Amino acid sequence: MTANERGHNFAIFSRHATAMWLLLFRPGESEPCAEFPLDPLTHRTGEIWHAEVTGAGADFDYAVRANGPARPDLGHRFDASRVLLDPYACDVREQPDRSFRARMGTPEFDWGDDRRPHHGWSETVIYEAHVRGLTWHESAGVAHPGRYLGLIEKIPHLQSLGITAVELLPVQAFPCAAPASPVDGHARANYWGYDPVCFMAPHPGYADVDPTIELKTLIRALHKAGIEVILDVVFNHTAEGGAAGPTLSLKGLDNATYYMIEPETGEYHDFTGCGNTVDCSRPVVHALIIAALRHWVVDYHVDGFRFDLATVLGRDSDGTLLPRPPLLEEIAEDPILGGVKLIAEAWDAGGAEEVGRFPGVRWAEWNSYFRDDVRRFWRGDPGMTGAFATRLCGSQDLFGDGGKTPVNSINLVTSHDGFTLADLVSYGHRHNEANGDANRDGPAQSHSDNNGVEGPSDDPEIVAMRDRQIRNFLLTLMVSRGVPMLLAGDECKRTQRGNSNAWCQDNDVSWFDWRLVADNAELVAFVRRLIAFRRAHPVLSAERFYTAEDITWLGADGGEPQWQGADNLIGCVIEPRCADGADRLAMFFNASEETRRFLLAGGPWYVVFDTSGAMPAGRRVASENIALPARCSLVLRITPWKE
Repeated sequence: MTANERGHNFAIFSRHATAMWLLLFRPGESEPCAEFPLDPLTHRTGEIWHAEVTGAGADFDYAVRANGPARPDLGHRFDASRVLLDPYACDVREQPDRSFRARMGTPEFDWGDDRRPHHGWSETVIYEAHVRGLTWHESAGVAHPGRYLGLIEKIPHLQSLGITAVELLPVQAFPCAAPASPVDGHARANYWGYDPVCFMAPHPGYADVDPTIELKTLIRALHKAGIEVILDVVFNHTAEGGAAGPTLSLKGLDNATYYMIEPETGEYHDFTGCGNTVDCSRPVVHALIIAALRHWVVDYHVDGFRFDLATVLGRDSDGTLLPRPPLLEEIAEDPILGGVKLIAEAWDAGGAEEVGRFPGVRWAEWNSYFRDDVRRFWRGDPGMTGAFATRLCGSQDLFGDGGKTPVNSINLVTSHDGFTLADLVSYGHRHNEANGDANRDGPAQSHSDNNGVEGPSDDPEIVAMRDRQIRNFLLTLMVSRGVPMLLAGDECKRTQRGNSNAWCQDNDVSWFDWRLVADNAELVAFVRRLIAFRRAHPVLSAERFYTAEDITWLGADGGEPQWQGADNLIGCVIEPRCADGADRLAMFFNASEETRRFLLAGGPWYVVFDTSGAMPAGRRVASENIALPARCSLVLRITPWKE
């Protein structure tokens, strides 16, 4: 729908519909005030149904109904009784009957002197956060809890940490309710929001009054603070689910075009684990996705996108992975999208695993190998030293070909999808019973370690070891080449009580308890220093891979590193390539259960970080014999470092 000088012009694609109706609603009314049947002779051009309406105000709502063949075996699921949402709608509201309507107009917004921060990849530190979860807990103390505007009040915390980009879990409009539990039938919330009903409209549940104005206000405030906004977008499936799912938009407009359908049965291909898969190989779908991305960039000043299950966008209509997917190339080459960050989750539920092989150099990728190898190293799985060193250096085994660099790797230890960092060191297996799927959902293998007891503990030794492991993970993340991503709350030990798949937990399992920031002030300060240290030492984030001249590897007791040895331990000296060598670094990592010693020449050295707490920052280390306690990281500098 677009406004013109005479009124509003409506245009809806449907290849297989035989009839279409346009419905208008006055503000706040449940029944349409007008319903216009569209004559296919005068209101249809090719496969586009269209009409111009005059006299309706911008505050009116609209929807459509469509009729056509009801032949699920052929992929057609038309139902003239269903009220359907325009796929191009830019402002929507969910109704009590769980249908959606679109607003005819969106208010103007004054961007003022807004400027995108344009941080380079090597400068970027990402903070993954949930809009509602970040401020809904009573401890948040904000004026707009759980809303776009509420997040604005937490910008000082992000600035204090040194965050340069916020990656927001989905803000595309989605239903507030999820399907009931298949185990006991209890109602479930669609908390994460990975089930869009519309690709171009902001979720109204995060707004007090107007989601378009309030999301733009948030983005403008983040930009003013020097923080970029990356949206986690879902184009691979919708909230309409499978055959038993609701009919909200695409399913009722042209199911056989918008979704991957098995031609012999009409059943949905499911490469997403959510019941349907959007057929991203079709030009009509291409146009919709590109329009949505441009809309977020042009109208909302968004700085980047993280694409959920991005490999789906590279599948053909039958699900075959294409070698040069047209849609992915189009996104990467689109001139309007040329300055934004593109991040792929380079796998899907259909078995695709394309990390390091995702098409094109413009795409950064969530690095699941970094996540798993770093977790296994610190857990003490034998033989992980070589893999750990490779991840530390930017994953050249994955990104070393085709013009890619370390910043094609988004390094993460945790994300919304899995354990929080505090839970990663407190639970040996998932505890997802509350989700209503009999604890069968979520990652089956998390490479976690409870460090002596499952769940909470008041044993000082267990607590101390867990805290040390948290520091080890955070330090590893921030000194590795690539782009670090921090899960919201990991800086202050936020816990989900062992739930590794909290998609439906709209409660204190998922909400950010801000009391933890004060309770864990030392850890928050540690994260702040880590990010500042990374920023002060560009050698750690350079957009190139290390060479033999840059880094020297050290094994225990002066020997060679045991790359596949039973003990996970490694040291290195990093040369900054500057004239005076004033920021020459040495780093040591011991994931074994014993104190190990390293020989380090060229001192004296000064302590920057010691995750065991044995040596304070700034201490001069004169001895060549470095004693590294069990499960400990140590970072030294050839000259003292001050923030």
